[in-house]
Order: sequence, then structure tokens, then C-alpha cells
Amino acid sequence: MIVLRAKNVEFEVTHITADNKPDWFLEVSPHGKVPLLMVDQEVLFESNAIVEFLDETIKPRLHPEDPIKRAENRAWTDFVPSFAVTLNSYLYAPNLEDQQSKKSGAQKVLLKLEERLQKNNKKRGTYFNGKNLSIVDAAYAPFLMRFTIVEPFCKTGIMEEFPYVEEWRKTLIKSPIVKDSLPENFMELFKKNLLKRGAYFAKEFTNKV
Repeated sequence: MIVLRAKNVEFEVTHITADNKPDWFLEVSPHGKVPLLMVDQEVLFESNAIVEFLDETIKPRLHPEDPIKRAENRAWTDFVPSFAVTLNSYLYAPNLEDQQSKKSGAQKVLLKLEERLQKNNKKRGTYFNGKNLSIVDAAYAPFLMRFTIVEPFCKTGIMEEFPYVEEWRKTLIKSPIVKDSLPENFMELFKKNLLKRGAYFAKEFTNKV
């Protein structure tokens, strides 16, 4: 949705939950997963394939024009699954002891991003490539938004170790394109997901948010 919004595309959204997938969705989704993009009668699936199609067919381009930088951006987008799994296992741990045991893994993936942001951006507080939102920003934004929501309950303080990532996070969550991409019932779905994950702070979060 972030990419669609960045390109000012009119679209309709149907939210599919993992525990209640309708038959019509399973019939058209080869892997039974979201996201899925339906263009006329054609069905596109897998996040990277969808955003590449959108970027190739609808302006403005969010990938860099330079082919080397574009390839580098695609590589960082491919890093998202590793980043997400590692950070999520740390944030949504079932107890504090387990969370501490996974801290080093979270530090490693955040350090990779810190080094890239510091190398390519002369100042903090920009998007991944500088002043303009990119495909990479759209890919990482959902996970950094969720971190923003749960950090007051986790109190990990981990972002203090990575100032460039921290400023990047702040830039993303302040962007109207990113903020307005959340569905109206996002928080309710997020609460249910935290309880399902068994995160140690889930009950406190559910009671206070």
C-alpha cells in the first residue's frame, strides 16, 4: 500500500487474515499468501514482484535510475525477510530471558543497516537513498512502525545503539504516505497477533492500547 500511495494510484483493499482466508482468495493466490495484486484479470503475487511491476509501469519511479544503485537497492530489499525474522523474534519474545538471548542477532541486522545508512547519507534523518522515498523504505517501514508501537512496552533501548537507523525510523513513521497506509482496524488486528505470538508484554499492551 505504501508504494501505491506514493504513486497516487487509485486502488481497493481487501484485508485477508491468516486464520480466515476465503475460498476465492485461495483459488487465485498460488501460495495462499498476501500480498496479492489483481490488475484487470491478472493476478500478481509476492511483495518484491508486485512492487517491481508497479515501479516499472507507474511513475514516479521509486528505484534509483542508476543501474548499480538500483541493484544495490534490490539487494537491500531482499534482506528484509532476514531482518524481519531476527528483529521480530527479539521484540516478540515470550519472556525477558529469551529476549536477551536474541539481542545479539537483532544487533547484527541493525548494524548492517546502520553501516549502509552512514556510508551513503551524509546526514541522519533522511530516507534510505536521501531525500526521496524509495522501494527500500517501503519494504522496511512496516517493521519499523511496529517497533515504534511496541518499544514503549519492551523498553529495549536497542535503537540508541544505531543512531542512523533510529533517525531513519523517525523519518519513515512521520511520512504521511507511511502513516496513512495502515488499515483502520490495524491496532485491533495487531493486538490479536501479539497475543497469538505469545509476546511477554501482549496482555499489558492489549489492556493499555
